[in-house]
Amino acid sequence: MKLKTKELVICSIFASLTAILTQISIPLPAVPLTMQVFAVALCGLVLGKRLGFISQIIYVLLGTIGLPVFAQFSGGIGIILGPTGGFILSFPIIAFVVGYFSEKFKSTIGIMFGMICSLLISYVIGTLQFCIVTNSDFIKGLTICVAPFIIVDIIKLSLATLVGKSILRRVNFGYSIETS
Repeated sequence: MKLKTKELVICSIFASLTAILTQISIPLPAVPLTMQVFAVALCGLVLGKRLGFISQIIYVLLGTIGLPVFAQFSGGIGIILGPTGGFILSFPIIAFVVGYFSEKFKSTIGIMFGMICSLLISYVIGTLQFCIVTNSDFIKGLTICVAPFIIVDIIKLSLATLVGKSILRRVNFGYSIETS
């Protein structure tokens, strides 16, 4: 897979956008409330499955090597291997799934369906890692990692859909993304 310079720059910009929006954070006991879901879904919607995936791989790699791009200006492999690391590791998957649905289905309902599917994947991956690292059962993991965030995450996904579709109507990145 060969990337054009313009595509690499756009992926880097969206990885940076994810890092910036991640810092909008409300610390909670186990999992902080951040704008990551919004940022990652927006990347997938605007960039499509391929470039959205790459943008989030860039973001995860930057944080893994220690740059403070994760919530509360944290970074490093310890975060990835920690209780909330599964959520971060799911970001490229979220972007890919959202991008796939946004390329395949042009309707808001189709895009939102893809976003909800990607959120469910993230919840499963994140909760499983949380349970493994903290030695918790799955129900406790869902109670801590999912239940408090469902409504807020759906609101963030709805906003990402509105903002993303608006961006696509106004900006031409030079490659084929339909906006209807």
